[in-house]
Amino acid sequence: MRFRRALVALVVVLGGLVAGAGGATAAAPYCGITWGSTAKAAGSLSTAPLVEVRTGRHDCWDRVVFEFNGPANGWSVAYGQTYTEGQGLALSPYTAGGALLRVSLRAPAYDAGHAATVPYRTGEHAANALGYRTLRDVVFGGSFEGYTTFAVGVRAQLPFRVFVLSGPGTHSRIVLDVAHQWQR
Repeated sequence: MRFRRALVALVVVLGGLVAGAGGATAAAPYCGITWGSTAKAAGSLSTAPLVEVRTGRHDCWDRVVFEFNGPANGWSVAYGQTYTEGQGLALSPYTAGGALLRVSLRAPAYDAGHAATVPYRTGEHAANALGYRTLRDVVFGGSFEGYTTFAVGVRAQLPFRVFVLSGPGTHSRIVLDVAHQWQR
């Protein structure tokens, strides 16, 4: 009887150790990224015009920066088909069989006199994404009634985050980061 109790206790302890070790060796978030890939939105409509779009590379993600001449903090980003502003035509950025991020900025790409503040035409490539690990293309979808749209082609449906930075000076930036992978 004593032997049976000891054996049961040993099995319970070993089972707990195995279960504990399994949890400790589970995949950790890639670079600490816990962003997810669901739709995200924040901020409000602004009159500060978009003046520049650029891309950047980091060890764990690729970045798209939208810079405004003034304070801007409104945006929504989600995976899915993207359409031009005003006309509603489908945008087709290069994705290499990957996924498409729909970026809607709650600010115009024109000034108070309705003159364009960015050099892109609807459907044109807005930023260089050649040689990036995750980014494939950034295409301008136009600006209409204070909203500006971009289609961002990426390698796969990966985690992303969006946030706002102030500066330099009176400018502001809405930043989109797309992770290189989910987990290790």
